[in-house]
Amino acid sequence: MSSGRSKQTKWYRMDLHLHTPGSIDYQEPNVTYLDILRKAELRGLDIIAFTDHNTVRGYAEMKQEIEQLEFLERLGRAEPDEIRRLNEYHRLLDKILVLPGFEFTATFGFHIIGIFSPKTPIRKLEHILLSLRVPPDAMDEGNPATGASSDVLTAYRLINEGGGIVIAAHVNSTNGVAMRGFDFGGQTKIAYTQDPYLHALEVTDLEKRSRMTTARFFDGSKPEYPRRMRCIQGSDAHRLNADPRSMGKNLGIGDRITEIALAERNFSSLLQAFQSTDFASTRPYRSTRDPYDHIQAAREEGPSIVQSFHEFMAKRNGYLYNIVADVCSMANTNGGTIYIGCNENPKKKPIGVEKIAQEIDNLYDEIDSKITPKLEVEIDAQESQGIPIVRIRVPRGPDVPYAIDENKIYVRDETETSLAVRDEIVQLVQRAMLSNMPNFSMTPPPVLPKTESLVMPPTTTSDQSDIAAAESLGEATTPPLTGVEIASTEERNGKFYHTMHDLRNGSVVRNVTRASARRLWHYAITEHENQTFDPRTVQWAGDIGLIKRYERGNEIRYDLAQRQNGQTRIYYGVTVEGLHGPWQVFAEAEDEHHE
Repeated sequence: MSSGRSKQTKWYRMDLHLHTPGSIDYQEPNVTYLDILRKAELRGLDIIAFTDHNTVRGYAEMKQEIEQLEFLERLGRAEPDEIRRLNEYHRLLDKILVLPGFEFTATFGFHIIGIFSPKTPIRKLEHILLSLRVPPDAMDEGNPATGASSDVLTAYRLINEGGGIVIAAHVNSTNGVAMRGFDFGGQTKIAYTQDPYLHALEVTDLEKRSRMTTARFFDGSKPEYPRRMRCIQGSDAHRLNADPRSMGKNLGIGDRITEIALAERNFSSLLQAFQSTDFASTRPYRSTRDPYDHIQAAREEGPSIVQSFHEFMAKRNGYLYNIVADVCSMANTNGGTIYIGCNENPKKKPIGVEKIAQEIDNLYDEIDSKITPKLEVEIDAQESQGIPIVRIRVPRGPDVPYAIDENKIYVRDETETSLAVRDEIVQLVQRAMLSNMPNFSMTPPPVLPKTESLVMPPTTTSDQSDIAAAESLGEATTPPLTGVEIASTEERNGKFYHTMHDLRNGSVVRNVTRASARRLWHYAITEHENQTFDPRTVQWAGDIGLIKRYERGNEIRYDLAQRQNGQTRIYYGVTVEGLHGPWQVFAEAEDEHHE
């Protein structure tokens, strides 16, 4: 049995988005490549990448200069200043890993970074750029304007096939593929940020604590963005030092640094880290006086469909079983991360895990013996506030449904782990059947939940049994993307049976009673049966409204209403991740409070 632990790693500081005089818009044209390396050394950088606009000219010119100096030295014709310059290059290149790359301008102006091994021939990199339809004159100039180049997804694929690391540049800002307010359909944005060839998103708000940061958006909890994305930061420097007149926009080398944990400081280890699902292997750089704590940041985000916390793991009182149940539920849902030794309350000091190596082995044994079919998880030791914590990384299982003791099938519903009901088990089996079909990909392009569902008064029973029978919303505001809706209610012998519509995945579960319902469903059914809805108390914004905002399990929830065709739909327990489009108006005040 594998221990799941890799060999010792070390933290390295990197800035993977640097321009040089090889870019036409470089702001200090008299700067030399040696100046850039010296500045990187002063900023304490271990790894940098030259990513000029649609060219590798900057890296090629530096390499040519070094080769020319080495040639003169071999001939014995090098002047003393040339020898000093060559020695300085050798000293700095021994200290700093410098990688070739480019910042490609795709169709509609989106910027994509490709970073490659130093062993990659320059001609191969230029061939990739020509294959991406970069005009030769733009390559010669390092010009960000390319005209009709290739599309974003083609760029991802060709850079990946060329052996490169693929990073979507400054995604939440100008020319970024996830820029808010950009007039593109949801499916396009999903494809641009969830593509399997894409390794990471470069963001400019990595250290902000708002609920609406880019990293929080792409943490895997959004229904339409189920793939968690690695978020890093880079300076996008077009000069040695930041321009003090630019109000923080024109940064210098090393002004936004990412740290990465590597076994060795080389391109192979770097690529492996970007391909892995160990999201704690990268972090925004902070001084040693204030190191970045991934686990504390996770606790501040709180539990979610892809994240849970357990203080204890002893068998007594069911602690260990609850952990294994979370593993099972995440494997059956979206995958996720489990932290052991800390409470979900970020203000409470972690208690940690004693004899951590032994406990990791115990967890592997318990998961192997309890869960069928076999599930490959990764368990390792982390640290928070100087205290050892166990982390379990659970994949989205390829062989669902997974069960504990061969008959208990769990699913993850927002922050809760619950036994699956019949309809959910059927859906898991259908998912497994689809995954075994020929030519079926385990990472299909994500799709938005269907916009069809029943529209009914909140206290009216209905004999309609399938949400697919509902009318289309057409151009109207689509429902939130998390929470639950009671699609219909039927009374039999004085007892109410409800059809629950899961807004996250669009699934429909029938014949749910108040007694059999899990916590969120139980809450929704109680509110529904007690007829608590009063349209006069709703905070309306057109045809959508906020019934109430409340806290549940350290997370803000929203009960929302939508008027449609003279009737009102009620959505219970919506999380902030489910607020999209016009619905976001109800989260803005909350977000401003957290800022």
